[in-house]
Amino acid sequence: MASLCFDYGHGGSDGGACYKGRKESNDVLALGKEVASEMRRHNITVDETRTNDSTVSLGARSSFENRKAYNYFISFHRNAFQPEKAQGVEVYTYLNGSAKAKSLANKVQANLVALGFVNRKVKEANFHVLRETKCTSILIETGFEDNTNDNNLFDSKRNEIIKAITKAILSQLGITYKEVGKVATLTPVKVKSNLFKVQVGAFGVKSNADDLKKELEKLGYKPFIKEE
Repeated sequence: MASLCFDYGHGGSDGGACYKGRKESNDVLALGKEVASEMRRHNITVDETRTNDSTVSLGARSSFENRKAYNYFISFHRNAFQPEKAQGVEVYTYLNGSAKAKSLANKVQANLVALGFVNRKVKEANFHVLRETKCTSILIETGFEDNTNDNNLFDSKRNEIIKAITKAILSQLGITYKEVGKVATLTPVKVKSNLFKVQVGAFGVKSNADDLKKELEKLGYKPFIKEE
């Protein structure tokens, strides 16, 4: 069974990129945990370097990953430059990254660009969490925190972003994405039951029918008269 290590950038005293009251640390924590939930729905083990708004050093993040053997390490971030001056998504691998890292990075990049983000390409960087982790690692920059258009996409297409990243990872692992099952609406079915009748007599004169009915009642039966 595949196992992943998810890393949600910044947190606690380190808010990361901040713009108009929103923090990168909060955005990536919420997004990453949703993707982790989707991966677990597909029976994939996911460990996380943090699960709340806590401060985690870079060294602690790589040390966390080094404890076990993971298939992939994925770090979630959002970018920043100058307010409203840059936008788009980009995915990083380590310098001269492996073919597996580049393959996963390209899948994630393509799926996010398909949602309307500007394509800033797959890139390489000497980031600590890419350099000091043992397994194949990528870092995702899901739009710019200081760009209104990217924030609008991040918020309005939240579910699509979660699905896009999930599908990219699953594809890399050779696993087919399973849509969430819909609850079927059941239509009541009327079951026809057999009815057996016992008829004692039929009369052309109602008074005769009344007389027989009285006789049967004396014997403990519960007869009724039906006119046809």
